[in-house]
Formats: sequence, structure tokens, C-alpha cells
Amino acid sequence: MKTFLYFLRLVRWPNLIFILLAETLFHFCIYKPLCPNAPVGTDLNFYLIAATYLFIAAAGYIINDYFDINIDQVNKPNKVVVGAHISRRWVIFWHLLFSVMGIYISTIAFPFKLYWHIHLSNLLTILLLWFYSTNFKKNFLVGNVVIALLTAWSIAVVYFSKFTIQQLFNPDINDVANFRFVKLMMLYCSFAFILTLVREALKDMEDIEGDQKFGCKTLPIVWGLKPTKVYIGVWLVVVIAVLSFIQLYVIPFGWWYSILYCLAFIIYPLAYVLYKLKNAFASSDFKKLSLYIKIAMFMGILSMFFFYFLL
Repeated sequence: MKTFLYFLRLVRWPNLIFILLAETLFHFCIYKPLCPNAPVGTDLNFYLIAATYLFIAAAGYIINDYFDINIDQVNKPNKVVVGAHISRRWVIFWHLLFSVMGIYISTIAFPFKLYWHIHLSNLLTILLLWFYSTNFKKNFLVGNVVIALLTAWSIAVVYFSKFTIQQLFNPDINDVANFRFVKLMMLYCSFAFILTLVREALKDMEDIEGDQKFGCKTLPIVWGLKPTKVYIGVWLVVVIAVLSFIQLYVIPFGWWYSILYCLAFIIYPLAYVLYKLKNAFASSDFKKLSLYIKIAMFMGILSMFFFYFLL
């Protein structure tokens, strides 16, 4: 039983649930209301693409911990699983198995000739997660951008799985539902991308001791804490400004519940991080601010519920 609990920690089960929740809400609260006459089998295809991404994401978390043993022993010695509770050999086995399972499951629902973009994206995701763990995360800004892109892709992949490659290259410009689907996909992907950049920078400041010891070139190590805070602050101002503008835009539609929700549970946590950032110096400070970013992201994902009733 203990080994199973350590295995759940290895695959970062809360993050996997977060991914599954985001994809599920995007499918059932946005896609389904917009496309009520979707082809038969749409739900099954969604379950398979969601399972695909969960397996690949789990494989990514596993290999990241495999290559992060030394750094984690400095930054979070009590949370090290690889080598301490699960052998390195088994960790590699689970990484390979989950990667293969992710690729295999997607072939069940998506014929290669029509959906080769899905299979290519799966392969690229696996490769990016591998190189992120071995090289990218130690390089200046590259690792943060890669993780932000993959976080955004966890939502975008649901959109792209709805269309064959021919439909993507020759879209129906008169399809209003698809146009709205694209806009909402881009909105949530942008939200996920920027807040992941912010959270990764906060994590870099939180883990600066271990990263510095093993030669990582993260933002706070290369730039220093103050410029990194400015970097985070700029992104937060951009997100808060865009979200505020969206709330002003939907006032004429009378979406008061969604406006109040966004102000209280998304904009407020982001504003709080922006306010507290200046006086944050200790690792515990950055950990707390990172938690608020997580809350804002989680509540942002839950906001998809509103579209089930508004679309």
C-alpha cells in the first residue's frame, strides 16, 4: 500500500486530476453545448484522447523526478521518491510503459491518415518532456516556456482532436459555432500559458538553492530576484487587465454571476500575488504565492461551467 501511495506521488496525481478536469469541462461545458449535433462517438474519442494525455503527462512527471533526484534532495529532501521508495529501474519502466500506452490509446480512436497531427503532437510531447527533464529545465527560460506550452496544449489537444487534418486546413468560415470554439480555446490556452510562466518563475525562486548548486540557469539565478519579480509582475498585470476587459465586455449580456465569480476567485488571487510579490524573499513566501496562482488557475478552469448555461 505504501508503495502505491509513493507511486501516486511520483505521477503527481493532483496535477493529473487537474488536467483531466480541464479537458473534461472543455469538452462537456464548451464543445458539447456549441456542437449539440456532434458525430456519434465524439464522447468516446474524448475519453481516449484524455487517457492518452494523462498517460503521457504521468510519464513526463516520472522522468522529471528521475533526473531531478540530486536537486530534489536539496530543495525537498522529504519528498524524494525515486531511489528512496521506488527503484530507478522501475521508474524507467513506468515511464516507458506510460509513454507507449499514451501513443497506443490514441491510435484506437484516431486513424493515422486523418489525424496524423494528433499522433505527431503525442510524440513531440513525449520528446519535449524528456528533453525538459534532461536539458531544457536547466537552461535560461527555455524550460519555463516548454512547460507553459505543454500546459496550454493539454486544453488545445481536445480542440484539435475534433477535426481531421483536412478540416483544420480547410475550415468552414461560415461555421459560427466553430469560430466561438476557437476563441474560447485560445482564451483558456492563453490563460494557462501565462499563469504557468508565472508559476514556474515563482517555483524557480522557491528552489533557487538547489538549482544554483547543480548549475541550473533559471530566471532568478541569471537575472536575480528583483528582475524576476518584475517579469512576473508584468505578466500578472497583463492577465488582470485582459480579464478585467473581458468582464466589461460581457456586462451588456448580463452575465453577472460569471463576472462576480471572475472578480472574486480569479482576479483577486492574482492581484494578491502582485501585491505581495514585492516583499517576498524567502522560499516559503514564493511557495505561498505559487499556491495562489494554482488557486487562480483552478478557479479559471472551473469557470468553464458557466459556458454550459451561457452558450
